[in-house]
Amino acid sequence: MKLLTKNLLSINELTTNELLQLIELGMKLKRYPELCKNLCGLKNKTMAMIFQKPSTRTRISFELAMLQLGGHAINLSQQDLQLSLGESIEDTAKTLSVYVDVIMARVYEHKQIELLANNSSVPVINGLSNTFHPCQILADLMTIKEQKGDLNHIKIAWIGDCTNVCNSLIYGCSKLGINMSIASPLGYEPNIDIIKESRKYISIEIGDNPSNMIDQADVVMTDTFVSIHNINQQNERIQKFLPKFRINSSLMKKANKNAIFLHCLPAKRGYEVTNSVLDSTQSVIWSEAENRLHMQKALLLSLFDP
Repeated sequence: MKLLTKNLLSINELTTNELLQLIELGMKLKRYPELCKNLCGLKNKTMAMIFQKPSTRTRISFELAMLQLGGHAINLSQQDLQLSLGESIEDTAKTLSVYVDVIMARVYEHKQIELLANNSSVPVINGLSNTFHPCQILADLMTIKEQKGDLNHIKIAWIGDCTNVCNSLIYGCSKLGINMSIASPLGYEPNIDIIKESRKYISIEIGDNPSNMIDQADVVMTDTFVSIHNINQQNERIQKFLPKFRINSSLMKKANKNAIFLHCLPAKRGYEVTNSVLDSTQSVIWSEAENRLHMQKALLLSLFDP
């Protein structure tokens, strides 16, 4: 399988067929880990990983994915690069392109990942930007398919801040025909352009009442509403989101009986979600975290497949 796009900056760049094939490949690699020993698509390949922001799951999953597929990863914080001393992203992209085979970057502004891709001669993967988190949603959709067996006729409820993860989820659902409901405080709704585009393909209900939005949901998802790029708004956000948009056991009971709970992590326990939900049998957050590894391998193989 070869992706139509050279890069992966957004889920929206993938066709429906590509997205489904990536999910199937990720599940296959998880089910049959010995396959990695026979796949040589990344043998002697090197990935440069640029981190403007701290990372646990993104760094470890990509580094292990390269290792298990016979490649190598170089971890680079912004302070490790001349970026910290004023070298442009454009020149950084051109420099890295003569050394490595693929670049993964975790950045603040989405325009930075676009500049990186536009000036790189090797594939660029968006490991997270303030607008999109495509790799997370690949793993999330894989997790949902594992748990539900089918991506047809399900409903996903998103409760809380409409983050980069939510933006990517909306695009992913629009590709696969998954209807959504979204509950967020006024002023924290999803990107209007993403909603308009995606509503051509799926139903998206938006409101500020979590109880209404979670009704009949098969999957419940959320993200932190206080992260590294809005920490200076913490007090204001706490007032806006709590307690109304905190997912607790009582709220989960309004979803379907067999509903599952996902969170991209890290979670601020007691803020956007309670321990009673995070640690419940409905929670699949650890499978979700593990699946980052399998989906990174699937993505990398697809970018290099001849």
